[in-house]
Amino acid sequence: MQPIRYELIKTDKQTGARLGRVHTPHGSFDTPTFMPVGTLATVKTMSPEELKQMDARIILSNTYHLWLRPGEDIIREAGGLHKFMNWDGAILTDSGGFQVFSLSDMREIKEEGVHFRNHLNGDKLFLSPEKAMHIQNALGSDIMMAFDECPPYPATHEYMKQSVERTSRWAERCLAAHERPDTQGLFGIVQGGEFEDLRKQSARDLVSLDFPGYAIGGLSVGEPKDIMNRVLEFTTPLLPSDKPRYLMGVGSPDSLIDGAIRGIDMFDCVLPTRIARNGTCMTSNGRLVVRNAKYARDFGPIDENCDCHVCKNYSRAYIRHLIKCNETFGFRLTTYHNLHFLVKLMEQVRFAIKEDRLGDFKEEFFEQYGLNKPDAKNF
Repeated sequence: MQPIRYELIKTDKQTGARLGRVHTPHGSFDTPTFMPVGTLATVKTMSPEELKQMDARIILSNTYHLWLRPGEDIIREAGGLHKFMNWDGAILTDSGGFQVFSLSDMREIKEEGVHFRNHLNGDKLFLSPEKAMHIQNALGSDIMMAFDECPPYPATHEYMKQSVERTSRWAERCLAAHERPDTQGLFGIVQGGEFEDLRKQSARDLVSLDFPGYAIGGLSVGEPKDIMNRVLEFTTPLLPSDKPRYLMGVGSPDSLIDGAIRGIDMFDCVLPTRIARNGTCMTSNGRLVVRNAKYARDFGPIDENCDCHVCKNYSRAYIRHLIKCNETFGFRLTTYHNLHFLVKLMEQVRFAIKEDRLGDFKEEFFEQYGLNKPDAKNF
């Protein structure tokens, strides 16, 4: 029996979006959902208890970074990633591929894997499908990702075709090297850039391998949002309807809603935590940069429509003061608010699907968020 199981609960009559539930060895979570990113076995500045408080059920950690520090052997000795970081909910680990390929001036792609240099000290490293599986098996995540190539945008059709074919071969090697298929689910990653024929080829190859779930990779890497939406429209229907669908690296509110409308179940992104450390907050009325001078004497909450712990207890003026003074507590407050905002946004999306009105919800949200204006400021 597969350790990861998807349960379809309802389909929205307006848009076709899916309301579902993913069952894992460390609990279930409702979809569509947003996964906070805990790169180094921690969601920056947040405690596991705070993540539970905002009802986050699954988080993401990074294979590449944990391989370098503290090392997968230490985490295995600790009893796995869940015990190491005191998180009893579900964990998804990426394959490390995106980090390796983002170090474009330091790496060489071969059929056996990728040779590159440690970004911390310059040491030579090698990561292959087998090594990525070994590390993730040691981490003990509920959902593992196959090792793939994430090509840059834009890329030629010729290069992308070679990349897709290599990713398919690597996916087979990942399945063969997976040591714990009864307790850890392994997702395949569909690549192909903006090319419909290559997305079809990639999906066909991966679906034939019968993974328990599928991700769509190679998006949110610099392409315009209309291209991303178009790719999702022809790619998502190629994936099995009885398995979860994960769009990698997407976290702006509009893209979460657009992705859900196009059949996506799971999302992750460092966006809410990264911008929080610059004093940028997500609110029901759009982007708010709380460090700006105009909030120095503003004693209202970050978002008057938000019921999070931060908005109930702290003012814009106080949070601005903390961030201007480089106080960690200020970054904690803006991070908590942003993550809560996205977790609750997906809760609203799920409720709208339940009520068969996700299309209406999108129009209302975009209007209030200011995304219908030609000069709209997004993230």
